[in-house]
Amino acid sequence: TRACSAYCAATLVSSRRRCSFSSGIGRRISGPWFSALCAVAAGLMLWELARMIRSLRARRDVLIGVAGGLSVLAALALPGPWGLAFLLLPAAAGLLLLPAGRRLFVAYGLAILVAAWGLATFRAENGVVWLAWLVAVVVVTDVAGYFAGRALGGPRFWPRISPRKTWSGTIAGWVGAGLTGFGFEWLMPGGHELIWVSAILSFAAQMGDIAESAIKRRMGVKDSSHLIPGHGGLMDRFDGLLGATLAAMIVVELLLPVRLF
Repeated sequence: TRACSAYCAATLVSSRRRCSFSSGIGRRISGPWFSALCAVAAGLMLWELARMIRSLRARRDVLIGVAGGLSVLAALALPGPWGLAFLLLPAAAGLLLLPAGRRLFVAYGLAILVAAWGLATFRAENGVVWLAWLVAVVVVTDVAGYFAGRALGGPRFWPRISPRKTWSGTIAGWVGAGLTGFGFEWLMPGGHELIWVSAILSFAAQMGDIAESAIKRRMGVKDSSHLIPGHGGLMDRFDGLLGATLAAMIVVELLLPVRLF
């Protein structure tokens, strides 16, 4: 009996430590700090987009980026459609200030802002495990696609836009994402649905990468900026996460109506 009591007590203490540890991680990357991080990233990516369109006025590009970051913070702070309406203001500013590429700026700029708002909102509603799952799906998709494409080669997925992407790498990304969803089943109540949902988000991440590649090819640039030395800009690093977040806003809420944490 004493041994059983000691075992139960040790198990309880261990579980409390794990809960305390995970909640501590959640507090460090949640709330105002994470919202501010999403807003800053959105502002920088909007600046990169305006810069790629070549407005030829650096101060104008900076103002558009600042407006983008502030609009995300306003959308997160204000409830309902009134908050979301602020996301339209930077797009309207682009229509007025940019000399060319206005449709492209509005379409992709709104995608950036909505994704930033959605990422912060989903993190607040569903918890840090959801965020870890989404990021893991995007990272595994990218890594699995890269190594499988190099090892297996084969037909190109979309040679006109992204000559290096192959079908073997694309499918490997789906498989890797599905396995990632399977691995997260014990952390989230989504069950086996997480497998095919992860595969869908993997495809969305790949489409986010394709979309950004198409923009760079159209604008005749190699990288969105040089904010990250040796790795280009934020759009180059987070294009997949942007696509996956936009898809998650639809898939998780409509097709997988559960709380992931």
